[in-house]
Formats: sequence, structure tokens, C-alpha cells
Amino acid sequence: MVMRPIAAFGRFVISFLAEVGQISLLLIGVVRYIPRAFRDRALVLDQMKVVGSDSLPLVILVGAFTGAIAALQATNLFAKFNLIGIARPFIGGSIATVVFTELTPVLTALVIAGRVGGAIAAQIGTMKVSEQIDALEMMAIDKDRYLAMPRVVAALTMMPVLAVFSNIVALVGAFVLTNALFDFTAYTFFDSVQRFFRIPEISTGISKSFVFGGFTALIGCHVGFHTDGGAEGVGKSTVRAFTISAASILVIDAIFGVLF
Repeated sequence: MVMRPIAAFGRFVISFLAEVGQISLLLIGVVRYIPRAFRDRALVLDQMKVVGSDSLPLVILVGAFTGAIAALQATNLFAKFNLIGIARPFIGGSIATVVFTELTPVLTALVIAGRVGGAIAAQIGTMKVSEQIDALEMMAIDKDRYLAMPRVVAALTMMPVLAVFSNIVALVGAFVLTNALFDFTAYTFFDSVQRFFRIPEISTGISKSFVFGGFTALIGCHVGFHTDGGAEGVGKSTVRAFTISAASILVIDAIFGVLF
């Protein structure tokens, strides 16, 4: 009885390490083909459209409500202690700091993990169970070059761009809410943002987005390549890709918080 939990834990550790090894090998394969990105630009541009412009409306919606909610919580906290008048010159800057460094990079990445990461796993998983990937290999087409590299490069490229859009929209949403509830003027709000803005705040958020995007696409490709079990397996892979990506995003964000 005592050995069963130990054996189960051992199997979990071995399975985890095996999966980390598989992801690492996929990453090496993708990096090896990145110099071919310009030659395969048609594939990359097609994936950039999926990750970028097709996701932009959802990112804008999430960014607007992220900024509004951040502003609502910040102003309500100061109003609770009757400090809204004293804190007025600092609220715009404090909201911008939270939005730039934490909220928009993480929430944008989670949205992309659900929309794009799951879609990548479903697309590649469908190709796997229908033996299309085997057909590519029969034609001497490396799946890492043809399927994984364009998706990873597109995610690496477009995620920072989406984060910038989300930052802008979030600030506008925060201003609209503070203006409606507490009569903040545009000068008061954005002057505070400008005075307390620091370059590392935005650079940290963009760096996070870059890592989140690449990792999300990599996980989606890895899960898709190891899909089996027909249509049911594709469904499980879609959920699994989002679950692993979301958990990894939160872990990476915590690591960034400790290191930077």
C-alpha cells in the first residue's frame, strides 16, 4: 500500500520529464528552421494573420475591460478611505504600471492561449489522426519546418504587437471610467501616466508577451503532434493545449516577477 503512491509519483515524474524532453526537441527543431522564415514567408504571414489581425477584436475587448476594471478597483480603494482627492495626481500612473507590467500581458496571453493555442493543437491534431503528417514525411517535408516554425514565429512576432494594442485600449478604458465616475480630466489622468511612466514597465510587459506567445504556439504544436484517438483525441488535445499553456503562462509570469 505504501509503495503505490510512490510508484504513481515516480510515473508522473518520468512522464513529466519525458514531455519536457519532447518539447525541448521540438524547440530545437523550430530554432533550426527559423533562418528559413523569410523563404517560407507565405506560411509565416498566413499564421501571423491568424494570431494577429484575427485575434485583434477580442484583444481590444479584453483590454478595454481590463483597464476599466483596474481603474474601478484603484479608485474604489482610495474612495473607501476618502483619499481620492489626495491620490488623484497618482491614480493614472498607478493604473498604467499595473496594466503595462501585469494585467494586459497576462490576460492577452491567456486569451491567445485559448483562441490560438487550442486552434493550433486542433489543426495539427486533426492532421495527425488523419495521417496527413505521415504523408508530409513521405514527401520528405519536415513537420517542424512546415507546421511548427511558422506558427511559433508568428506568435513570437504578433504577441508583443497585440500587447501594445491592449495597453493603449486599457488606458483609454481606464480614463473613460475615471472620467465618468470621478470627473477626471484627460490632462489629469494622462499627465499622471506620463510623469510616473518608466521604460522598464513597458519593456517588461512586452518581453513577457514575447515569451508567452512563443511558448503558447510551441505547446500547441507539441500537443497536436502527439494527438491520437480520432475526433475524441483532437478534442482532448485542444483542452490539454490550453490547460498547459495557461498554467505555463502563470508560472512564467511568477518567474518574471521574482527576477525582474
